Amino acid sequence: MHATVGDRLVIRSAHVDEAVRDGEILEVHGENGGPPYLVRWSDNGHESLTFPGPDAYVQHFSHNDSDA
Repeated sequence: MHATVGDRLVIRSAHVDEAVRDGEILEVHGENGGPPYLVRWSDNGHESLTFPGPDAYVQHFSHNDSDA
């Protein structure tokens, strides 16, 4: 798994009745963009250091200043 600051971490639901959880990656603490990540969760605004499991993926966004 590889991420940069500003990407979105998405955790798929393990059960049918659970929501997908996502949040903005604020800090990358692993080597070469690897976990753990400091994430601000969109559902409650809480920030936590996260070691994503196999049910998670990173949604990448363009980080070019020219995209603004």
